[in-house]
Amino acid sequence: MYERKDAFYTRAKREGYRSRAAYKLEELAKQYKLFRPGARVVDLGAWPGGWMQVVAEAVGPAGCVIGVDLQPIAAISGALHAKGLQGDITDHKVLDRVIECAGGKVDVVLSDLSPKLSGIRDRDEANSIVLWQIALDVTHRILKPGGTLVVKLFMREATKPYLDQLRLQFREVRSTKPDATRKGSAELYAVAQGFKPPPASSAVL
Repeated sequence: MYERKDAFYTRAKREGYRSRAAYKLEELAKQYKLFRPGARVVDLGAWPGGWMQVVAEAVGPAGCVIGVDLQPIAAISGALHAKGLQGDITDHKVLDRVIECAGGKVDVVLSDLSPKLSGIRDRDEANSIVLWQIALDVTHRILKPGGTLVVKLFMREATKPYLDQLRLQFREVRSTKPDATRKGSAELYAVAQGFKPPPASSAVL
C-alpha cells in the first residue's frame, strides 16, 4: 500500500497544484524540453487539472492548453489560455471541439489516461492497452508533424510492443519513471518526439 499523503502530495497542496502528478510533468518537461512559450498542448485525461496548471505556466498566455476528461475540469485561475472540455475523446464531435479550441493541430499531446481498476489483472491490463491506443489514435488526428506525445504506461508485457509501435512513428522514443512516481508503482511514461504522420488512409479516427 502507498501513502497517499506523501511529501509530493503535501508539497502540491502547499504550492497550489491540484495533483501531485504536476511534479511528474515538471520533471519530464525539464528533462525533455517539452514546452515552449506559445505552444499549443492537449491533455487527455486531464482531471483534476494539475498537468494543465504546469503547461499553462510553461506556454504562457500566447499559448493554448486544452484539457479533456469525462469529468468536468474547474477553470485554471489566472489562465484564460487553458480550457477544460468535458467529454469522451473517442467521440468525433469532442475531438472536433478540441481542434477548434486549439486553433488547429497542436505541438504536444499529453495522455494521463488510466482505467478504473477492477483488481482483475487481465481486465485492467486490457483496458490500459485500449487507452494507450486511443492516445495514439488521437495523436494521429491532432498532432503536428515533428510534435511530441507523452503517454502514461504501466510496466506490463504489452509495454514493449507499444514502444516499438511508437518508434515507427516518432524520431525518438524514450521511457522513464519520474522521481515523483509513488514507490512500488508500475507506472512509467513514454516520451515520443519528432512525430511522423502516417498516411491519411491509415488514420483510425
